[in-house]
This record gives sequence, C-alpha cells and structure tokens, in this order.
Amino acid sequence: MNSNRKIHFEISERKLLLKGFDVLFVLITLYIVSSIFDFKYFTFSKENIYWPIVLGLYLNVFGSVFEMYNLQVASSQFQIIKSIILTSSTTVLVYLLTPIYTPFLPSNRLQIIIFYVSIFLSLLFWRIFYVKFLASNRFVKRAILVCDSEQLHELVFGLESVDPHYKFIGFVHSDEADCNNSKDSSIEYIKAEDLENYVRNNSISEIVIASQKQDSITVGLYNQLIHLLENGVIIKEYTQLFETITQRIPVQYVSRDFYRYFPFNRNNQNQLYLLVVRLAEIVIASLGIVIGLLFLPLIFIGNLIGNRGKLIYTQERVGKNGEIFKIYKYRTMIANAEKNGAVFTTINDTRITPFGKFLRKTRLDEFPQFINILKADMAIIGPRPERPVFVNEIAEVMPFYETRHVIKPGLTGWAQVNYSYGESIDDSLVKLQYDLYYIKHRSIFLDINILVKTFSTVLFYRGQ
Repeated sequence: MNSNRKIHFEISERKLLLKGFDVLFVLITLYIVSSIFDFKYFTFSKENIYWPIVLGLYLNVFGSVFEMYNLQVASSQFQIIKSIILTSSTTVLVYLLTPIYTPFLPSNRLQIIIFYVSIFLSLLFWRIFYVKFLASNRFVKRAILVCDSEQLHELVFGLESVDPHYKFIGFVHSDEADCNNSKDSSIEYIKAEDLENYVRNNSISEIVIASQKQDSITVGLYNQLIHLLENGVIIKEYTQLFETITQRIPVQYVSRDFYRYFPFNRNNQNQLYLLVVRLAEIVIASLGIVIGLLFLPLIFIGNLIGNRGKLIYTQERVGKNGEIFKIYKYRTMIANAEKNGAVFTTINDTRITPFGKFLRKTRLDEFPQFINILKADMAIIGPRPERPVFVNEIAEVMPFYETRHVIKPGLTGWAQVNYSYGESIDDSLVKLQYDLYYIKHRSIFLDINILVKTFSTVLFYRGQ
C-alpha cells in the first residue's frame, strides 16, 4: 500500500480544528502583543482566568453566526476575509461591553485599536494558512465510487458540492455488461479487475459503494473489496456517507423500507427534553410577542402605504400528526393573490408587494406565529408547516414526506437555515432531507445550532 498517504480528517474534526486554532492563535497573539507593548489590557493570571474563556466563547459563537466554520466558506480566501472582518468586529465590540467577566475599558484608545488589530490579523494569517496549505492539500480525500454509470454525476455532485475536500477521481461500474463510460471526463473509468492496483498506485483514501442493484457487485469485485479492506482502505456505503457530509437524509437513494435507515431519535419521546424545549418555547415566544409589539406601529404604517389592505391573515397548515391548524402571518402579497389556485411562491414572485419583500427578508412577517407557538400548534424549531394542498401533491411523489409530521412544525428549522429557498417539488425534496435529518438527530445542541444559524440568516437579510 502506498506509504505516502495523507492524514485525513472528518468534517466534524475539521470544524473542531478551525474553532480550536482560531482561539489558540488569538490568545497567543494577544499574549505576545501584551508582552512587547506592555499592553496590560489582556494578560494571563489567576485573577482574570475568565477573560480568555469569554473571549474564546465569543469567537466561536460569532464565528458560527458569520459562517467561519462553513467548510465552503473556510476554503475560499475571499469569503473567509469577509467572515473574519465581521467576526472580529462583533467579538471585540461585545467583549469590550461585557461586564464583570471581561476587563475594564482601557483609558487609552490606542489599546482598543491594538486589541482589535491583533485579533483580526491572527485570524487572517491562520485562515490564509489553512486555505493555502491545509484545505487545498492535506484535507483532500481522493475517493473511488462503485455505482451505476447513469447515476455517476448526480452521486458525485451530491457530495462534492457540500464538502470541497472530497474528490472522486474514478468510478467502477458494478455491472460491466451494462456499462456506459462516464460523461464526466474528470472522473476516470476503472475496470473492476484493476481496482486493487488503481487504489495502490493513486493514494486513494476511500471507496464508496453506491450501487442500488442487489446483485450488481460481482464475486470478483467483492473479493477485491475485501482484500482492500484487510489492507486498511476505508470502504463506506453512500447513503451513510451522504448523511454525514450533507447532514441530510438521502431519501432518493434508499428503499421504501425507510425504518432501516431512519431510527427515530429517542429525544422525540424524552419527556425531560420535551419539557425543557416547551418551557424555552414559551419564554422565547413571549419575548418575541413583546418585540413584535414594538415593531407593530412601523409595520402598520408600512402596510397602509405598501400593502393597502388587512395586515394579518390566516391560512390552513398541516401540523403534528397531520392535524390542520390556522397559522398567523403578516400579509406580504397582493389581495386575491391565489384567485387562480394555490401555487408555490417563487423567488421573484410578482404577487409579493414591495413592503412584503421587506417583511419576508427580515422575517418580520413570521412574528405573529409566536402566537401559534404559545397555543402549542407550532414549535420554535421543526419542519416548516406546509399547506394541505401541497402536502397531498408532494406526498404522491415522495413516499417519506409525511414523516415530517411526527413532530410539531417550527418557526425555523434545519432546512430553513441550510437551504435558501423552495419553489418546486425538487426543492421540497432537498428540504425534506434536512427535515428528516433533524427529526433523526434532534437534540439541545442541534437546536442551539439552528437558533444561531437563524440569527445569521436574519442578520444577513437572507429571509425568503
């Protein structure tokens, strides 16, 4: 086996590395700067042990908000600079204004500038190093796909579009008699009998099995895979790999026996978890209603000028266990927008008023749904509730669609923070994959992750 194998990290390990080294480089830089310039604002001692902890926490939280731990962003030099500027600025501002657990504001303004520049430059140089020497080289996984040739492009794009470090360089068609060479010239066709030699000579990290035909893997190919496995080559099944990398359930690649692939998360029946979540929902919804009342005069005036009609409207949606409830929203469309029947909302939908676009982008149109949350029709986090007509239409072509209704629908969700918009059946399939992933893996930590990403969505004005 080729001894020049690179060290590879899984996605979670790469994100942990980014978070850890962000904090490490910042703290080391501040220590050096404080020593050189006699900068007393940030020093290490038993008396101020909370200072570096708070600063590190802020860096990780705001780094998540501004997408510094999105691997696509982290691997792009231009995009990461934008995230670093936003993260550094917000971290320094909040840190300076935090009482008790951070130092007093320095009397010398130059120290504040030095403090900010030190954090910014330490993050900048570390992340440039990551892009140049780690993301583009050490973290690249060279993989081979065993699949049917007609599905090759879809399977490859499904993974490479999410993880920039994952590269399929070759594929083996499991059924040689039914083989059509790849239309993608960047992916080399490998004969089954040449698989072992190809792996040895090309520093292959993983072999991914994606064939959906039960008898498609021949005895010869199977034996080669066993030999490679015995020699330390990692072999993975595509649906499991897809779920790990994309954080979606690949329903289009699994059989109708869905329960083999989709064990329900025990938190769905964990009464303590559900109680904590419900109490948090009541607190957040109450706070949301108070904030919504503060914005109400401006929204009312904007509606009079830009919408010219009633402000609040109700609509039937499908909730938990398929029960129908009425959702509350601020109106964003023209009157009689669906006089010709219900249709999906599109990105540049002409039915949306100018003021309605503002409400959607800022997510202010969703504020009345805090009432639905207090009534227990909805949760803070869960699949977005869909209209009955669309549920029936989508469920006819997606056998797992109604699985979304095993939990309450949410104001925000895993699909909403990971997928920009949905205006077709294909978009609904992608969102379904995210929703099912959330139902399968829901936890306090995932809920917090979604709340942080939702804040990022609102902050960047990326509402729908």
